[in-house]
Amino acid sequence: MRKLILVLAAALLCLGASAQKTLTIVHVNDTHSHFDPVRAGSNAGLGGAVERAAFVDSVRRADGKRNVLLLHAGDFSQGTSYFTELHGDIEIDVINAMGYDCVTLGNHEFDNGLEELARRLSSLKCPVVCANYDFSPFEAGKYITPYAIVKKAGMKIGIIGLLTDITRVVSREIADRLPRFDTVEVLNRWAKYLKEEEQCDLVIALTHIGFTGEPGINDTGLVPQARNVDLVVGGHSHTFLKDIVYRTDLDGKAVPIVQDGEWGLQMGVLKVR
Repeated sequence: MRKLILVLAAALLCLGASAQKTLTIVHVNDTHSHFDPVRAGSNAGLGGAVERAAFVDSVRRADGKRNVLLLHAGDFSQGTSYFTELHGDIEIDVINAMGYDCVTLGNHEFDNGLEELARRLSSLKCPVVCANYDFSPFEAGKYITPYAIVKKAGMKIGIIGLLTDITRVVSREIADRLPRFDTVEVLNRWAKYLKEEEQCDLVIALTHIGFTGEPGINDTGLVPQARNVDLVVGGHSHTFLKDIVYRTDLDGKAVPIVQDGEWGLQMGVLKVR
């Protein structure tokens, strides 16, 4: 029987964390309001919100809920009639029901405007991270922070959110209103803070900037300019990385990069200790 969710091969990453337990990271990106399995074509039978939730539940049962970190790398909105008819509310309901630990924003989260984004985020039960844009002048700024700290498997985990250059993919009316920070500078600033001041065992860049080939900065170009980042969980380019890709940072450390394609057809699983 064909699997309903494709799972990226789990890999054990030894990142020097002090905790003795193993952390399981489950991650997804660019689900784009796809709540039903694909009906036809080569991906027929794959995907579905119920199936994704069942998979996450199975991982939590096997590894213990306190040891599982569930992340979404953005663009949970737009792409099916669920979004156009229900204005993005069901996406928030699903994120809450599945118990995500942290999400970042994708460009399609802005499709109905900043005010509507704020309304939806007000119902979200997990942190929303985005460090390279300043939302503080807007209502949405009440619900978006540059980073979040989550404790799982005895580890203190810092998660920094990054969003692509929205001037290329969001209406000018919205893009021109949002002050933007330099992506590399802001990542390094918060990563240093999380490592040195907050004493995080693990720092994750949860990005929606694309794997490679995107205009401006992308994941493969970001890592060589970064420090204090242990893992990049990416989205935006809909890249299906069957295997982990590594890039070397400024200190010569190999940093893993992962991304899971699109529509929730795949979910990635990493083991960290």
